[in-house]
Amino acid sequence: MAAATVVDPADSDGCTGYTGVQNRGWDESQLRKYSFPTKPIPRLSHTDPRADILISNEQRMLLSCKDTERPANRNSDTGHTEAFLWGSLSELSGESESESRVYLQQTLNDTVGKKIVVDFLGFNWNWINKQQAQRNWGQLTSNLLLIGMEGNVTPAHYDEQQNFFAQIKGHKRCILFPPDQFECLYPYPVHHPCDRQSQVSFDNPDYEKFPNFKNVVGYEAVVGPGDVLYIPMYWWHHIESLLNGGVTITVNFWYKGAPTPKKIEYPLRAHQKVAIMRNIEKMLGEALGDPHEVKTRFHTLFAMQTLPYRQCTDCIIHT
Repeated sequence: MAAATVVDPADSDGCTGYTGVQNRGWDESQLRKYSFPTKPIPRLSHTDPRADILISNEQRMLLSCKDTERPANRNSDTGHTEAFLWGSLSELSGESESESRVYLQQTLNDTVGKKIVVDFLGFNWNWINKQQAQRNWGQLTSNLLLIGMEGNVTPAHYDEQQNFFAQIKGHKRCILFPPDQFECLYPYPVHHPCDRQSQVSFDNPDYEKFPNFKNVVGYEAVVGPGDVLYIPMYWWHHIESLLNGGVTITVNFWYKGAPTPKKIEYPLRAHQKVAIMRNIEKMLGEALGDPHEVKTRFHTLFAMQTLPYRQCTDCIIHT
């Protein structure tokens, strides 16, 4: 089962993992149960030099950054922020209207109210800007304020940007999967509205339709106020507000990745392979004029690759 466990630091890539559920403001009864195994996400102080190494290597990591978000939960009352856009999750969750859930996703700008803007500016921007500069990341593309009800779930998906996920209020369980598990998570086709989201239901996986999901292994942590989770680009992440845990508030920081190097090093890294596959899929769909033809063309290509030779009327084509 995927659940928080007592962790031996030796199993955490040389870093200190979370050490159980005692006195953390939550317990395992608030975690959903899943069929796949998980390992702990390393937890470090943001002043620990090992944190820089993990970020530079684009490895998942949980930072204890109590002073990174110094004032950020003082003015979390959103009662007068009329610009907030609430969306119903009842269709996604399959719940009836009487059990519908709502989830706020609001870009942080000057429309959210003066108090929240002032609070947001109080983040430790020196530390955040340092991470960007050291790794030659691109510009900060957006900050999102995320407010969710207890039990809300954001299905597993990946983003094409670097992400610092700063928890302000409440607790969220975060399960991450590296890019090399792409084939286990079955994203929707690239032209689908949910193209970067997994098709697999974690609650009730269909192993006949998605057989490779049996091989998936996650990395998980429960983040609370003052924690910042680094989610590298192209890493899958499944996020859930804890059951019976009250409202949660999160702010994320999205940065474009570093520019593509002039000289490509081989072998390619897993996230580079994912980017290539998705770009080929996109280009084929555009070239064919019908995205639905892409699957058929790929199947034809793969069938040719699996045959030792193919006879034609006039020749033999060797593979």
